[in-house]
Amino acid sequence: MILVKNFSNLKVILVEPHGPLNVGSVARLCSNFEVEELRIVSPKCEIFSLEAKKMALRGKKYLDHCKIFENLEKAISDCDLVLASCGRIDVGKDSFFESSEEIFNWVSSFEKINNLAIVFGREDRGLTNYELLLANKTFNIPTSKNNPSLNLSHAVSIALYELYKSPKRNFNQELEVFNLASSKQIHDSFVEIEELLLEVGYLLKHTSRAKIDKFKNYILRTNTSTHEINLLRGIVHQIKWFLNNSKIN
Repeated sequence: MILVKNFSNLKVILVEPHGPLNVGSVARLCSNFEVEELRIVSPKCEIFSLEAKKMALRGKKYLDHCKIFENLEKAISDCDLVLASCGRIDVGKDSFFESSEEIFNWVSSFEKINNLAIVFGREDRGLTNYELLLANKTFNIPTSKNNPSLNLSHAVSIALYELYKSPKRNFNQELEVFNLASSKQIHDSFVEIEELLLEVGYLLKHTSRAKIDKFKNYILRTNTSTHEINLLRGIVHQIKWFLNNSKIN
């Protein structure tokens, strides 16, 4: 059974949207594709305005019941797999993106994903590098290099369509069991790793984020499993225990 196919487990997340018309259009798309839930992080517009509701049409229920969060970390805390859309070209040289088609074909190779989230950034500048690293995978939608930026609602429509058609294309393939570490597990692990490396003097406070982000980017590329991230956290906890007990002695 592929739960992604009917979107019964899919959360669409908008980060700091500025336009009520875009929010209404995305709510309408959620209805078109029967997405489970619309989530919004720190909206910068009146998402319940008449403008938004007129654009939403049958998607008005997604506006009425949308969940609002103060930051992206909280918005994705219950999600097993987080995908982030990026249309920016000014990202770091260590960043790695795949096309929307490649990503959604990969998603459809799993038998079951309990909670899937797709994150879309601000209309004017997208997601920050820090926010992109909260996702398991980052994708872009190939467009003209002369005009790479898509309207927010257009990007959402393409992503949902790609996700909708990909399970059908792979319907007869043998499906894998999903066991990747969640975005939250990876994020929490790297908070602990950064604290440890600062404590032992390997990292300096003013450069720690940049170095940790490079390491985190590598872990995300390798499709780290839950078992592997737990093993890494176990090593960190043991080192911390040893350091604390050595100080006592």
